[in-house]
Amino acid sequence: MVFTSNDIMAIFPNQLWLEIPEQEQEHTWELVTKQLYSNAAARWNGYLNTLCLNSFLAWFQDDFDNGDFQLHQEADLSIWEVVNGTILTFGETRIVLIPDDQSNLSEFCIPQEWVDITNWAPDYYLAVQLNLEECWLRVWGYATRTQIREHARYEVSSRSYCLDAEDLIPNINVMWVAQEFCPPQKPEVQFLPSLLPSQVEKLLEQLSHTTSYSPRLDVPFPEWAAILASDEYRQQLYHLRIENCNKKIVESSPAVIGSNLSLWFQKIFTAGWQSLDEFFVLEQRDFALNFRSHSLFDSEIKIKGVKLIDLGMQLGEKSVVLLVGLTREADEKVCIRARLCPTTGENYLPANMNLILLSESGTVLQEVRSRSHDNYIQLKRFKPPQGTRFSIQVSLGDVSVKENFVLEEIYG
Repeated sequence: MVFTSNDIMAIFPNQLWLEIPEQEQEHTWELVTKQLYSNAAARWNGYLNTLCLNSFLAWFQDDFDNGDFQLHQEADLSIWEVVNGTILTFGETRIVLIPDDQSNLSEFCIPQEWVDITNWAPDYYLAVQLNLEECWLRVWGYATRTQIREHARYEVSSRSYCLDAEDLIPNINVMWVAQEFCPPQKPEVQFLPSLLPSQVEKLLEQLSHTTSYSPRLDVPFPEWAAILASDEYRQQLYHLRIENCNKKIVESSPAVIGSNLSLWFQKIFTAGWQSLDEFFVLEQRDFALNFRSHSLFDSEIKIKGVKLIDLGMQLGEKSVVLLVGLTREADEKVCIRARLCPTTGENYLPANMNLILLSESGTVLQEVRSRSHDNYIQLKRFKPPQGTRFSIQVSLGDVSVKENFVLEEIYG
């Protein structure tokens, strides 16, 4: 049985539900793409936390008089680069919002940093679910730090504390009353190691290497926590990761020319690309018929290139299909579309697969992520000037494949 958002609201009437309009999602994404992150996973984390934070602040300001509480945000890109969660304070009370865009939530998992780093630890943890497709979020419960300490299960593999859904308090109005009449106990001080300057330098060097994931699991937790607990060290780590990411892009880009899209208009495909018609000839007939049924591109898009993208074990040794379509317009500019589709035997893409448009310098220009039942995902049409170099990246989890392109002057 599939439940709609109205069904869930009826089942959980005491939970906080907030709307996230599509235009707000688009506006937030535009802002986040201008911020600096070292990888796509960190940027997506920043996006979810920004949506969550802005929606919660808007609701708070509408529902509470200024005299009731003074709410202050402590959002920090250096945190979102490596850890999920956003701290807010009202008066002397601290809460942390932990957003999650998964559809099935049976437990509330909190990164260990928010529990065992004393100057990070809040009084309350709010579990926030976002459904970007249906344009809503809900605070489906909260827990106190005492609850987490006494009842949560520690997951070594993810360094997180997990509490079953039924153990959460679903109505956050209870939290406002409780903090006023029964102030929460302050966290016990957790002693972290005192790091020597040489140790700090070594850790920062190790943790700043360019990765497609957060390095939070790459060193023992006490050392990792000691770095994050210091605003100075954490900011240093953030800037080093950004610098190293930019260096890697600059060093690698001159050596990678990529596919010359101008040649596609002459039906010349290189670097493993082929025309859509050639692709259908090589594939099985049933697959070709099924593939055509998706109406891959509008009929006016005449030039269509295809390439199989292999992400190895992340896809169970299967592939996905990257399609790029070109249209020469009246002003002689070339309009480009890019779409990612499943291959034979699959109706949907894997959830949480990313399709990303990158500039020559590595800046994220567009990014879309698949949901659990997407037949395809695609980038918005774009028209780069002649001579432009850009990349399209496909990623899932820690694995990514990047295709480089150049659009040279077109003759004829």
